Amino acid sequence: MSKPRIGLALGSGSARGWSHIGVLRGLAALGIKPDVIAGTSIGALVGAAHSVDQLEELEDWVSHLDRMDILRLLDARLSGGGFMRGDKLMKAIGNRVEDTRIEEMAQPFAAVATDLNSGREIWLREGSLLEAVRASIALPGLFAPIRQGDRWLIDGGLVNPVPVSLCRAMGADVVIAVNLNGDIIGRNFDRRGKAPAVSSSRDEGESPADDLPSSHHGGALMGRVVGRLKTGLRVRLDHLISSVASREETDEPGLFDVMAGSINVVQDRITRSRMAGDPPDIMITPRLAHIRLMEFDRAPEAIQGGLKAVERVRDELTMLNSG
Repeated sequence: MSKPRIGLALGSGSARGWSHIGVLRGLAALGIKPDVIAGTSIGALVGAAHSVDQLEELEDWVSHLDRMDILRLLDARLSGGGFMRGDKLMKAIGNRVEDTRIEEMAQPFAAVATDLNSGREIWLREGSLLEAVRASIALPGLFAPIRQGDRWLIDGGLVNPVPVSLCRAMGADVVIAVNLNGDIIGRNFDRRGKAPAVSSSRDEGESPADDLPSSHHGGALMGRVVGRLKTGLRVRLDHLISSVASREETDEPGLFDVMAGSINVVQDRITRSRMAGDPPDIMITPRLAHIRLMEFDRAPEAIQGGLKAVERVRDELTMLNSG
């Protein structure tokens, strides 16, 4: 008998998603190479890097990220459909992961996004690889949606957090799924206190408040009013961005606590429902509930979590490879 065609479904999970790197490393150590990869959100990013044979470059970059590096990638905005544009982040990703057309890749790959208007699940199986990744990671409220033709696309985790069904549609006989949402409910409350303003979260001289119109003809008084408004908004946004990565203690949930907790609830419920109807053949579940929404500076810890998760199902994976 010929070996089964193996599909790998890499799920959504924000900063916990760096564990996908560890999962791929663990699978490779067992001699398991997926024939097709489908990814949602952060899973789409890691899956894309693997599919163009640039996982090592991505791993090296994320393993050395610190909190200040992350803050510098957050190009805040005062208008539009998301708190951040995502341009700086995608430029940094593009420096490590080469853009190409998905349909021309040797490794079959697809990403999941959500149509903001219709709520439909969108399978991105052709076109720009990095545009597909950008659409799939457009976390509601955090990153602005991306336009594709006449539709606006947002994070695929809203409709299919672990894309088992997409793997099967791509011809997989056996699907290995990586679920990052199995232990997150009630455990992702970000207890933090005040964080200092961090003006270095953007390039020198650049401010998210620069999106506001300036006054060229309103006289000195209007100029001072606009200047103070920009300064005040800049300080508030700096504080908000800084608080994303703060780990101090407080009893009150912040904006990103509420956002993360809400998304976690939605994705957990959707994942359970989708898995009941279309369960994977092997489930890998990294235990990373302690890593919060924006703690992308904890990549080494997350990668180790992925390796450990593979080890826990080593026997099942070994049987799959031998069969």
